[in-house]
Amino acid sequence: MDRRGGQQGTQDPIAIAFRARRPSSDGSLGGLRTHRGQPYIPQGERVLAGSLSTADYLRRIGVAQLPPRTSPFDPGYDATTLEGHLEQSGHLMSILKLSMACWLVADERSTRRKISAAKNHGVPVVTGGGPFEIAVAQGELPAYFALCADLGVARVECGEGFTELDIPPHEVVAMAHATGLEVQFELGKKHDGKFTTSVVGSLLRRGREWVEAGAVELVIEARESGRAIGVFDGDGNLDISTAELFVEAFGFDVVVFEAPTKETQFALMDAFGPEVRLSNVRLEELLRVEIYRRGLHSDAFGRSRLTPARVEES
Repeated sequence: MDRRGGQQGTQDPIAIAFRARRPSSDGSLGGLRTHRGQPYIPQGERVLAGSLSTADYLRRIGVAQLPPRTSPFDPGYDATTLEGHLEQSGHLMSILKLSMACWLVADERSTRRKISAAKNHGVPVVTGGGPFEIAVAQGELPAYFALCADLGVARVECGEGFTELDIPPHEVVAMAHATGLEVQFELGKKHDGKFTTSVVGSLLRRGREWVEAGAVELVIEARESGRAIGVFDGDGNLDISTAELFVEAFGFDVVVFEAPTKETQFALMDAFGPEVRLSNVRLEELLRVEIYRRGLHSDAFGRSRLTPARVEES
């Protein structure tokens, strides 16, 4: 313990650096200045080697601390590769999706290893919507939920992207909750192209039904192409007015936009800023998404919604 009652080695390195400086004429600790209550080294002053972490530096240049808002997907990476990404970027993942049905045909030991690794990094796991639809069509939904729960996933994605679902939302959610699983619901068909005005109206109603039944998130379909589907036209351009309807109806904490390409990812963050939730992001693209979200990408710096705030001395 140090003399202030705190654990040694846990203090802000900027403050530690300042303690080595001579007291100022007014008796303050080494002339220490603060910004929003945090120790701050004024621009232009020398920073001692080893006194800053990357987190300290990001705070110094005005980058906001953001909660995880990206759900990357695993389309079938080997377990070692996934573990490497979790070690590097797990703190940036809101939830990890086991995409499609790949995990069902992979060696189960590898699937369990991946789910366990995610848990160890504090990242929950969700299964994609395809296996859910097939389970319903084959009359094996209870068995599917039991399997997911046994594997250790936290959530299942439900949907009707390529089948018709005739089970009421509240029954599906109750069945999932009975096995300890959360539910998210995917809005949109996989083969019907860009959303039309009438389709959007029906999807908004459907989304309300699922949220009222207990779904924690609504995922807007975009598949792996981000072209001629959902809120994207045939060239991959974002229909902002359509996307806004979902945000206005459900808010950023519920709506998640699938954004499988650089163009779709950047367009959504340009339109809505750092709060927007994204999914269907490949693991190797996650860091690029997150530097864009924080205004640290050359194409994001200078955009009003994304540029880091300039830190002013206090």
